[in-house]
Amino acid sequence: MTGSGTNFGASEVESRPRNKCGGKLYIKTYGCQMNVYDSLRMGDVMKPLGYAPHDSFEDADLVILNTCHIREKAEEKVYSELGRIREEKQKKSARGEKMLIAVGGCVGQAEGEEIIRRAPYVDIVLGPQSYHQLPEMVTRAIRDGGGVVELDFPAVQKFDLLPESTSPQGVSAFLSVQEGCDKFCSFCVVPYTRGAEYSRPVNAIEKEAKNLVDQGAMEITLLGQNVNAYHGEGADGKIWSLADLITRLANIGGLRRIRYTTSHPRDMSDDLIAIHGSEPKLMPFLHLPVQSGSDAVLKKMNRKHDAAFYLDIIAKLRKACPDMAFSSDFIVGFPGESERDFEATMQLVKQMNYAQAYSFKYSPRPGTPAAVEEQIAEEIKDERLQRLQALLRDQQTAFNESCVGETMPVLLMRDGKHEGQLLGKSPYMQSVHVRNAESLRGQLVDVRITGAYLNSLAGEIAYTEHKIRKAV
Repeated sequence: MTGSGTNFGASEVESRPRNKCGGKLYIKTYGCQMNVYDSLRMGDVMKPLGYAPHDSFEDADLVILNTCHIREKAEEKVYSELGRIREEKQKKSARGEKMLIAVGGCVGQAEGEEIIRRAPYVDIVLGPQSYHQLPEMVTRAIRDGGGVVELDFPAVQKFDLLPESTSPQGVSAFLSVQEGCDKFCSFCVVPYTRGAEYSRPVNAIEKEAKNLVDQGAMEITLLGQNVNAYHGEGADGKIWSLADLITRLANIGGLRRIRYTTSHPRDMSDDLIAIHGSEPKLMPFLHLPVQSGSDAVLKKMNRKHDAAFYLDIIAKLRKACPDMAFSSDFIVGFPGESERDFEATMQLVKQMNYAQAYSFKYSPRPGTPAAVEEQIAEEIKDERLQRLQALLRDQQTAFNESCVGETMPVLLMRDGKHEGQLLGKSPYMQSVHVRNAESLRGQLVDVRITGAYLNSLAGEIAYTEHKIRKAV
């Protein structure tokens, strides 16, 4: 890679102002919910050093970019953002003040020392398994003038070293229960940036969940790169499945809703499928990525399932919970994908009738097997993606429109775009806008759906018992 921007000279590095720990902390989070959770925990570990959250990098004392490596050109977007932050760092330096810059997350893990080479004004680079060491790294960066890199996968899990969370997340909270992945899909960097699968002990998860509820959470989403592969140790010394964990957490008083993401079809066990029909606190919505409808492409992706296996899992889930709605991920233009392969994806989508879905053009990730394969032309990827997204938009719009007239429980979370409007979340992860509900902020209320749009619903408070829609 080539460098970008003007580098700090040696004399400039030597004249950098030094300061004590503490001050304003700005964290920018890219990517998945796991990163959102990690950013919150970074804030927790930095509080004892006197760092308080700040809403912009312009006047921050410590700036952390918590990065994601999944999206296209992820590295270049990070370097572009670093260039903007560098200008503010120079301004602070001219005033005799210091700004520390840290790059964390999956780009930090993947790029490592290269970040320091291309952007020597960055003080700290760390991977997603190392953020419990942030206080020590910040202290070293202040003492030594930067250049601190920590990318190890420690034998002692970071969760064992994190303080108790003191950052309330609100009525809807994330809780990491599993990290890493052993699947090694040929397009994915997660096994290399997050490491092997690790599941937290049940007691530690339960303690954190109770703490979140005490802080006001009514809904908790259990997180993992491969969350349904969860296999944590229980107090009885036995290995618990995700279904076992959900059953345990459902007994927490005050917790009204449970979700989990992201799952792999190969790990949808019978007990997990069954609990969707027996546990009312588990929401009737599941994000279950399939990536492609072509068996040939799935084999090249090393997904270890075919389309029939995926559809069989869906059928079992719908039998257990007839109200179930689904979301998925799709990669278009994977190396070797023919028009026939793409049509198989279109047919699977039509058969599924998704409530939501995410679709992307394939882009190579350095170090992954698919990156060295012969690539498909961008214009072919573009055309196929447009066709797929048009179909997915039609399905999402139709699903939302089918909710009009229904009454469903909505968790009212925050202000909407208009005065007097609150934004909430339906059981099916739809955004619901409700007017004249200011007094009900942070509550789970019955809402009658009055309007439907591509990405949201509109509704009004209905003072009746909630009625979940009868069918997807």
